[in-house]
Amino acid sequence: MVDDNVDFCATIADIIGDLGWQSHQCYSPEDALSYLEQHFRAVSMMLLDIEFTTSSLSGIDVLAHVGRAYPAIPVIMISGKGTIENAVKATKLGAVNFIEKSLLSHARLKEVLISAIERVQIKSDNQEIYRIIESQGIVGKSKAMMAVADKILRYGKTDLNVLVTGETGTGKKLVAQALHSVSRRGKYPFVTVDIPNIPRELFQSELFGHVKGAFSGALETKKGLFHQANKGTLFMDEIGDLPIELQANLLLPIEERTIRRVGSVEQESVDLRFVSATDRELLEAIKNNKFREQLYHRLRECEIQIPPLRERREDIPFIVERYVHKHNTERGETKVISAAAIEYLQEHTWPGNVRELVSATRVALQTVTDDSVEVADLHRIISTERYDETAVDGARQFAISAERTLRDDIARADRMKIEATLERCKGNVSKASALLGVSRETLHNKIRRYGINTHDFRSK
Repeated sequence: MVDDNVDFCATIADIIGDLGWQSHQCYSPEDALSYLEQHFRAVSMMLLDIEFTTSSLSGIDVLAHVGRAYPAIPVIMISGKGTIENAVKATKLGAVNFIEKSLLSHARLKEVLISAIERVQIKSDNQEIYRIIESQGIVGKSKAMMAVADKILRYGKTDLNVLVTGETGTGKKLVAQALHSVSRRGKYPFVTVDIPNIPRELFQSELFGHVKGAFSGALETKKGLFHQANKGTLFMDEIGDLPIELQANLLLPIEERTIRRVGSVEQESVDLRFVSATDRELLEAIKNNKFREQLYHRLRECEIQIPPLRERREDIPFIVERYVHKHNTERGETKVISAAAIEYLQEHTWPGNVRELVSATRVALQTVTDDSVEVADLHRIISTERYDETAVDGARQFAISAERTLRDDIARADRMKIEATLERCKGNVSKASALLGVSRETLHNKIRRYGINTHDFRSK
């Protein structure tokens, strides 16, 4: 609760206590921001006044900061001077409710709090699941990621082999590690087999080991990765890249948990669990005779498919928050990423998924000198557009001509860039100006100079 009226805070604290919740009171915006910096993970909801007589900051200022830095915290605005303008502004900044003190009875306050708490409690049902996956570096509270987390817990408690599928950069190895962590094998080794980087001629030796003298260079008996993972988990990363002529070598070891070292005639038993990952369509590979169906069924007793980031954009603020907090903690800084910049990140398609988002966030936090990272900063980092009109509609081309002046070519490229950005923003000049890193007035002047009609882009 953030309010400079001590008596009002005490009244709210009593009601919250009756509902079985704990509360903390802050009597100024500065105290609230300081408290959040240390304890934001423990805060389930914030009640925030608008007017503060002893501070230059308003509740709206605090709300805007919370929306940027702690987007997971729901905020209820409470004001003694409620206006339509403030209500609209608070709603746009993400407040879940806006109520006036003058209209607030004890019963009404209790009703508002219960409604908000119920909303929070729905989210809290998944907190235990979320806590477990977050400890493994997996961030996301979307319905899709909660489904992934549920499978991690259910499959992790079994000894069934799990196939983890998803695009590059979605976090398949993190899911594999989480499966291991929640399993009965968690205190034993988690061993990764980097399939693409094992030479074909050494595949069996690397996985199953060899005896001394088994081949040229085998100067001593060696244990393989299967031995190293005994009692734990063997994670075969990029299993779809394994050449089909080597795949048969895995059938018996996976089926019977027995191996034979290269050069040996003795069978050895191993106790391990197999988790595999791939970004390839294995069923398609089976149809094309590039993957053995028998191996597929042995590896895929259960499957966890990780959705691409573009299908769970609501997780982006949480992922960004984690890395902003990590950056600030490590470097002793107070960087934030603006609300508009978060929206920009949510609009990006992220072909490289979480890995690409994290990389862009880290670069922005370490290279932008201001405390706040804005849309233009991120655009410069992640933009892949070119001064080539094929990026706009795939039909036109831009070519430097010796018959035109340098000024003409620069103007032509300038116009093409503006048109490409307007098309991307569907004619929204404010948004386009932010992406281009120029003021709205400058962009309007260029639009007039080049005779561009913004209405042409609004229907696209």
